[in-house]
Amino acid sequence: MTDSEPQRIAPLGAKPKPPDRWLSKVPQVTVFFWLIKVLCTTVGETASDFLNQNLGFGLKGTSVAAGAALAVVLFFQFRAKKYVPAIYWLAVVLISVFGTLITDILTDSLGFPLEASTVIFSMALGITFAAWYAKEGTLSIHSIFTARREGFYWLAILFTFALGTATGDLMAERLGLGYATTGLVVLGVVVAAGIAWRLGLDSVLAFWIAYILTRPLGASLGDYLSQPRASGGLGLGATITSAGFLAAILAVVVYLAVTQRDFIAEPPSAQPAERKGASAGRQVAAVVTLLLILGGTGYYVRRGQLEKQAAASSSPTAPLGDVSAFRKIATDMLALVKSSDMDGAKARADDLETAWDHAQARLQPMNPAKWTVMDGAIDDVLTKVRAGKPGSECAASLEALVSAIDNLGAQP
Repeated sequence: MTDSEPQRIAPLGAKPKPPDRWLSKVPQVTVFFWLIKVLCTTVGETASDFLNQNLGFGLKGTSVAAGAALAVVLFFQFRAKKYVPAIYWLAVVLISVFGTLITDILTDSLGFPLEASTVIFSMALGITFAAWYAKEGTLSIHSIFTARREGFYWLAILFTFALGTATGDLMAERLGLGYATTGLVVLGVVVAAGIAWRLGLDSVLAFWIAYILTRPLGASLGDYLSQPRASGGLGLGATITSAGFLAAILAVVVYLAVTQRDFIAEPPSAQPAERKGASAGRQVAAVVTLLLILGGTGYYVRRGQLEKQAAASSSPTAPLGDVSAFRKIATDMLALVKSSDMDGAKARADDLETAWDHAQARLQPMNPAKWTVMDGAIDDVLTKVRAGKPGSECAASLEALVSAIDNLGAQP
């Protein structure tokens, strides 16, 4: 999918702008663009997990580090006079990580439901597009040759990554579809958008639909590769997955820098005309309405299925069904903490978090109140164990989790 910029005629007597002001700051939309985009989104998911869990930075530390790095790279991106592959794609990788972390902070630290995060980022992205179009009269990425347009562009990119993360997690975890199924569903929508573009869908609209949806597509791929087999993944781990995809990104970026296959050579005035007016507006309204209907219907159908499963699996004495697997992990961690093996305890903490997230769609509908109790106890364990300080606090937190599991069937 590509987009284009309408011809612009300089006012009579106006001085021509210097040639470098007309050089695009972003790449041509080719197959390489979409390849690196999916690779970057995958790295955004796995790298944030690697920094947060494997290196023990935590959500706050990882967010500060990623945000600082992104600010530095964007400084050089805005200072550049033209598209520089290394700078541009490094910014995309970092904004992918940072966008993922924004959603994770809202969900894990502030307790926002994924449904709310999806709505919030959808509105933020819509407002950004509206302001961009009101100021510039186009959303074409082939028009990114001024600082203001570039500012709108990167703000929109940030919100697409945050929205894609929220949408992907909502489907894979909250609705229990799993990583592979989520990826296939999103891929189907992307393919449908591509076919619609070939049949006449506005090119700019088709581009941004694909850009938003390649985020959950890449994230699902990253989770599928990195998560344990017990949770529906291939068990490669965040380290191997991140390193492999970063190497692939580097190889493609070096190739593009040498060949200049994705450089936009023509100034915006030479680009073919972009379709404007009422037709494009009607298409936007139709696509948004269709996505809302299909997405909303799918959500409520799936929630109904989960509630029926929950009603069949829970009982007064076992309000969350069989949770013995979580108790086993907790007791393993307790033994490791008491023997001062914090590395082993952290590894099991990763297993606990993955298993708990994977089971949320099945367990939460059974008894939301009991699920919240256990969720809070697990969050406390993860925080204390990942702090890396063996002692009574970690042991007490794990004992409290075991006690919460054993007393789930007790009356409140």
